[in-house]
Amino acid sequence: MKFPLVPVLFGALFISLVTSRGFRNCIQKYESTNTFICMNRQELSISSVVSDISDSAENLTISQNTIKMLPSRSFHHLSKLQSLILSYNHLQVVDPRAFENLEALHYLDLSYNNICSLSWGVFYGLGRLTHLHLQNNALVFMHLKVFSPLLSLKSLNLSANGLSNFSSVVHALQPLNQLKNLSLCGNNIRHLSHALSLPSNLSTLFLCRNQLEDLKCHQDFLGQIKYLDLSVNNLTSSSLQKVNLSSTNYLTVADNTDFDILRFLENPTIPPKRIDYSRLNINTPAKLRAMCSHLRGKKMSHLNLIGNNFWFLPNRTLANCSRSIQVDLSHNRLKNVTCLRFLKPSNLSTVTIEHNLLKRLDSCHNAPIFPKLTSISFRYNRIWSVMPKAFTYAPNLKTLKLNINNIMLLSRGCFYELRHLQTLRLDNNLITDLYYNNFLGLGKLTTLILRNNRVSVIFEKVFQDLENLIILDLGGNKITQVKNGSFIGMKSLSKLYLDNNQIKQISGDMFNSVEATLQVLDLKSNQLRFLSSRQYVTPFSKLQKLYDLKLQSQQPHGLTTIPRGFFTGLDNLRSLYLGQNRLTQLGYTVFDELRNLTYLNLGEDCNGVQNLSPGIFKNLIKLRYLDLENMCIQSLSPDIFSHLSNLRRLQLTKNGLKQIDVKIFDNMTRLIYLDIWKCPLTCTCDNEEFQRWMNASKVQTVYAYNITCSNDPHVFFHSFDTHVCDLREKLILFSSSFSFLCLLIIIPIVYSKSYWRIKYNYFLFISWLNERWNSSKDLYKYDAFVSYNTRDEDWVYETMLPVLESCHPSKGLRLCLHHRDFQLGRDIVDNIVDSIHNSRKTLCVVSRSYLQSEWCSMEMQLASYKLFDEMRDVLVLIFLEDIPLRELSTYHRMRKVMLKKTYITWPGEPEAQKLFWAKVRKALRGGELEEDEEDLLNSDDESPLMSS
Repeated sequence: MKFPLVPVLFGALFISLVTSRGFRNCIQKYESTNTFICMNRQELSISSVVSDISDSAENLTISQNTIKMLPSRSFHHLSKLQSLILSYNHLQVVDPRAFENLEALHYLDLSYNNICSLSWGVFYGLGRLTHLHLQNNALVFMHLKVFSPLLSLKSLNLSANGLSNFSSVVHALQPLNQLKNLSLCGNNIRHLSHALSLPSNLSTLFLCRNQLEDLKCHQDFLGQIKYLDLSVNNLTSSSLQKVNLSSTNYLTVADNTDFDILRFLENPTIPPKRIDYSRLNINTPAKLRAMCSHLRGKKMSHLNLIGNNFWFLPNRTLANCSRSIQVDLSHNRLKNVTCLRFLKPSNLSTVTIEHNLLKRLDSCHNAPIFPKLTSISFRYNRIWSVMPKAFTYAPNLKTLKLNINNIMLLSRGCFYELRHLQTLRLDNNLITDLYYNNFLGLGKLTTLILRNNRVSVIFEKVFQDLENLIILDLGGNKITQVKNGSFIGMKSLSKLYLDNNQIKQISGDMFNSVEATLQVLDLKSNQLRFLSSRQYVTPFSKLQKLYDLKLQSQQPHGLTTIPRGFFTGLDNLRSLYLGQNRLTQLGYTVFDELRNLTYLNLGEDCNGVQNLSPGIFKNLIKLRYLDLENMCIQSLSPDIFSHLSNLRRLQLTKNGLKQIDVKIFDNMTRLIYLDIWKCPLTCTCDNEEFQRWMNASKVQTVYAYNITCSNDPHVFFHSFDTHVCDLREKLILFSSSFSFLCLLIIIPIVYSKSYWRIKYNYFLFISWLNERWNSSKDLYKYDAFVSYNTRDEDWVYETMLPVLESCHPSKGLRLCLHHRDFQLGRDIVDNIVDSIHNSRKTLCVVSRSYLQSEWCSMEMQLASYKLFDEMRDVLVLIFLEDIPLRELSTYHRMRKVMLKKTYITWPGEPEAQKLFWAKVRKALRGGELEEDEEDLLNSDDESPLMSS
């Protein structure tokens, strides 16, 4: 069947529009687009987790959820997956073919679940898997062929399960020819009885924390094992003497209560130098000497005597033990190391004496020299005092660890002989003061860690001999002052940590001597504070190479504000941390000089800034990561982000944003990660565009499908109904269209019915502009405009004009007649309107012919408009004929006028005509009524009033 092309294309387009890079239960890592993290989602179904993950995924972590089952083909679409972590998920059942199609997978972690059995076909399709973790489950049964598909497996961890049949385990391992590491610690294995041999390449075997009492295996069963851990069992020396361990390079049998190491060494099945002697209850000098008698002259890389609970070591106790390179005496009860006189100095390079009871390091002025000793660790002791020349026995020492002790005072010159020392750790002690002579002679020191002590003041020149020091960590002290010149002599310092102190002020002089080399400066959690942004402070003006600056979380009030010029000089700064500072304001110029900044953290500042100034990031054109988490931001304008064209990650978590304008993303052309989790977005039409953007954008919106509406927590933001918004737009469109159509219908009707009124008002407006209208009668050109029909023209010219214009010249009326007074060449309507409004009144000569004339009707209508506009009597009606009202009913305009005005009828009797003309003159003249009426009635003029 063939489908039409157009619908198919439309469908493809629609799918592309609604595809979002936000995932329902996973986060695509910002640093690696092929890595997905799905943690703490409390999901019950694996399909709900992986259904929307991109098929290009290579690394997937699904942990700390409530997934109980993996059905077949659970990850079928993730064919490129290389690493899959499914730990801490409450998994109980893994169906056959659950991992089908994961042919590229090489790492699988199923640890810390509740899997009790593995059936055949569970690992079908995992031919390239090299590492499999199944520890901390409840495994008691495995199908004998469960591992048959894993032909490339190299490491298998089955620790902390309930496996008890070792022979069945070995049988299941037979197809694993590439297996090298096997861990079976923490099971219920009581013996190593077997029907088959171990895989041929297996070299590391962990059998610790089982219940082994007798191995009960073939003499050569463990012959290929190079690393064997049998610790924390119930083995005896006799049971171990039954097997051949001659090829084993490392053996530990620690914490086997009944195991007698000295008895075993009398008839060992493994060379003594390959045994780890930790936790074997060798707790007296006599036992140590007996052990060493078996090791005399043998070269060993490690001599481990951890956890044997010996209290002291007399001189040369271990001198004849071996030619060991590294000695570890940790987790014992030593109170004094006596300048290592119990050791043989020839080949020793590393000494570790941690977790003991050492209280002081005495002077070792005359102690034997250990020429190859380069590393000493005295961590986790109770050392409170280091005496001068305490390390003269190790002149070539490079690493010294004295951290996590109780050191209160460093004696003068206690490290003076350590000319080659490179790393010195004194952190987590009780040191209160540092003096210039504490570090004399340490010219090659590169790392000095003094974190978490009680130092309060850094004095001048205290580090003057440390010209090669690169890292200085003074964090976690009680420093209130750093004196000017404190870092004199430090020509190479690049990383300075002063965090978690009590520094209240910083100045440019503080960093003298290190300003040319300093690259990292940590001032987090001090007591810096500025009260006004108007003050001018430039503490970093000379730190041209600084690329990382931490200023977050100043206590107890925060920075409050950032003064002018604060970041002056930091031209190469790339990372800036300003969070948790309760900044009350951030001026729009505060970051102007940080043109190379790529990372900016302003988060966790909800008690301070609540809205950002437009243009605040205008110069941060290289910024890639912006953290604005929990700043109580209420709104964001597009101007804030208009210059962040290189931004990749935007963190807006836990803000007060209810609406988001999609225009803020217009210039973020490289944005790939957006976090708006826990923002109270409303599911209203204000967010319609953002919902559409979020569903269509290639930007990953973190947990986009889990964001709910603040106004309705049961509705998800990505799918809230926007049809209401469409209806509103449609309603607006319909209303405007309907109104337009109505206008198209009404306008012609109104135009046809009110053409003259429109024309009149137009002319009135033009006249008003030209100041033509004035109530003064001196401005009228005519006393009356005469409206008549041409059939009545004889009566007008022969009867009316002689009476109104010719008699009594001083009081004659000025009349306007269209045949006589209209301007030639002008539009007739303009002539009519002009004449009416240049006349004080309009005289209508009404007859049946007049009523039937369209032009006469128009003239009366225009005259009536003037009547209504001027609110005075401007219209005079003369009826030449007696016309009943029933005949006038068809002429509605005339009838309306007659209902509002009186009118004069032309009389047939000559005697009545004098009164008629008196009334006409009275109507046209207004103020001269009585005088005109008397003149006309008493006139002896013999001229006729009406021609025959």
